[in-house]
Amino acid sequence: MLKVLIITQDEKLKDTLGFCFRGWDYDVFFENSPHPDVEAVTKIAPNIVIIDIYSADKKRLEVCDMLKKDFATAYIPVIALINKKQLRQDLLGLKEGVDDYLISPPDPFDLKIRIEMAVKKSQHSFYASPLTGLPGGILIESVMKEKVSENRPFVAGHIDIDNFKAFNDKYGYLKGDRVIMQAAYMLSGAVRRWGNNEDFVGHIGGDDFVLITTPDKYNIVCQNFICMFDTIMPFHYQEKDRRLGYIEAKDRTNRLRKLPIMSVTMALVLKTETEKISNVIELNEKITEIKQYLKKIPGSKYMADRRARHKMRNLTVQMFKNDEALLNNYKPLGQILVDRDVLTFEQLDKALKVHWKRRALLGEILKELDFLSDEELSDALLYQAKDLGDS
Repeated sequence: MLKVLIITQDEKLKDTLGFCFRGWDYDVFFENSPHPDVEAVTKIAPNIVIIDIYSADKKRLEVCDMLKKDFATAYIPVIALINKKQLRQDLLGLKEGVDDYLISPPDPFDLKIRIEMAVKKSQHSFYASPLTGLPGGILIESVMKEKVSENRPFVAGHIDIDNFKAFNDKYGYLKGDRVIMQAAYMLSGAVRRWGNNEDFVGHIGGDDFVLITTPDKYNIVCQNFICMFDTIMPFHYQEKDRRLGYIEAKDRTNRLRKLPIMSVTMALVLKTETEKISNVIELNEKITEIKQYLKKIPGSKYMADRRARHKMRNLTVQMFKNDEALLNNYKPLGQILVDRDVLTFEQLDKALKVHWKRRALLGEILKELDFLSDEELSDALLYQAKDLGDS
């Protein structure tokens, strides 16, 4: 049941909206004060706030900004009810304080649609990873529950970056964030290109991701993701570390160790129509068991366990190795441009963040940011293609 808080002193509006919203099974609360405090709002914990500023004074307008500036209420969508004169005056002055607006008096059905759209959007934003934009914990659990209850074949699993902590400790959290963003971009891209439209990718947090696909697609998705990961990720390291294939870092016992370049572990459970999974907890326990087993094996790898099998010795680890010639000759476009002094590291970093978020081609982003010309981009792409052709 959605909780709706309506801030208005208009008795007619209260009667109309209260009657309609309760008929739609909304839990409706009214606030008469033109400027309620945050504590009053948090006690109600509404899913959405509707503020009638049709004949509002300045205080009523300020409550919109007040709600957005307080951490306890910042995520709650705010819909303003205004008159046409206010559209060019006060509404523009509210800035980020309002998520949507309607001309007052609103059509209740139009308002219902706006409410449900705003709540859906806010739930995704609130529960999504701010770093990658992918769905987070609560949304992941919801999708997994749905998959378990459908009783149709699926493959679900965790993706974990090996040796990420060592990289993060040596290079810092900002470079660590770039690794997470690129991993999210590549995993989403692999699923979008080689998976199904209804497949799911989520970000649990840190270097842990979730993948849900189908039995006929998981092999090609995993293989292509590993291919991209193993090809691109070494370029997050300095050239010296990249050539050595490891970095020196202290482990949990404070001993100095040689830790390999990051790889990826993909632990999956394959569920068929004849096999039963009772709940999400059982599914996660099996995935965790597989991941613990795989973590002992070096390099990038994936494995899908069928629920009918119970002994780890019956399982086969599926490794996917890139062609060594291609690995030795490949250079990402950004690295080529930096090596040729066309771009600075700062310019590349800015472009990459846009590239990963918007999922547009890096070359297009670089041109859009006016960091390079068409000729410079063409030359770099030809150089990249020549190296790959020689291999």
